[in-house]
Amino acid sequence: MATTMAKSFLQAAATEEAAPPLRVVQIEGLVILKIIKHCKDHSPSLVTGQLLGLDVGSVLEVTNCFPFPMREEDEEVEADGANYQLEMMRCLREVNVDNNTVGWYQSTLLGSFQTVELIETFMNYQENIRRCVCIIYDPSRSDQGVLALKALKLSDSFMELYRSNNFTGDKLREKNLSWVDIFEEIPIKVSNSALISAFMTELEPDTPVTQCDYDRLQLSTSSLMERNMEFLIECMDDLSIEQQKFQFYYRSLSRQQAQQQAWLQKRRTENMARKAAGEEPLPEEDPSNPIFKPLPEPSRLESFLITNQVSNYCNQINGVSGQSFNRLYLMKALHEE
Repeated sequence: MATTMAKSFLQAAATEEAAPPLRVVQIEGLVILKIIKHCKDHSPSLVTGQLLGLDVGSVLEVTNCFPFPMREEDEEVEADGANYQLEMMRCLREVNVDNNTVGWYQSTLLGSFQTVELIETFMNYQENIRRCVCIIYDPSRSDQGVLALKALKLSDSFMELYRSNNFTGDKLREKNLSWVDIFEEIPIKVSNSALISAFMTELEPDTPVTQCDYDRLQLSTSSLMERNMEFLIECMDDLSIEQQKFQFYYRSLSRQQAQQQAWLQKRRTENMARKAAGEEPLPEEDPSNPIFKPLPEPSRLESFLITNQVSNYCNQINGVSGQSFNRLYLMKALHEE
């Protein structure tokens, strides 16, 4: 009986069950405060840090974090940064703190985070961690009274295609993958213990209006709108350059096909003459001919990321302008009264 139970237990332990899809990222309030402080203290410089926690079913719990040293273009500095991470993990383990890596966080400037470097970081984490997320925090948007905090992960279909490194038009149509399918935003749930919630209730001021409420009524958003427009124009220029690459590729492909047809027509005419003379016809395919060498199609990954970034800037401009109009209509109504 014991042997049967032992075997069933070993079989169950050896069987890798399919993990449920990630639904929620649960973050401790203290972790959010740490992320905000680290990003704001070094703004406008971009910083990163490690997320620690537990992967429990469909919930990824983030219970702690620590910042990374400022990175520089130096191999010795990068090696020191890796040693720093390992030492931090060892120290946390010694004091019985969660030291399981569940991802990383990074700051951004007006939502400009859709880059190839972010995707490569995700793929590096995926080699050792089954599921990980990236917490993006934007200090510039948070200054406008909005907690610009989001949790992202790469979609499974995109990771599969990225591993094959084949972003041609035919492959993207086969996988039914578009630019909106690169990243998946996971809902964030803030969790605090009962003692912290009670303590925050005690610290809550008696006045119903705070400085943050006054900040939301600021009518001037021209600087934020101007920077969003500048970034949007730069992205449109980059997208135009990517489109020119594809236009050049299709012109070259059309020119090559015309040369191939001319060569085949000439070879067929020559073969007809050889048949009439009783000679063996020449083959109509010549792989050694340069005109039959296939042209490499440019990758569409960069254009997808730029399009994703353009959409993000447009959404931010729409949100900022909508809030500005609401404030202006409110002030107009107050003046009329």
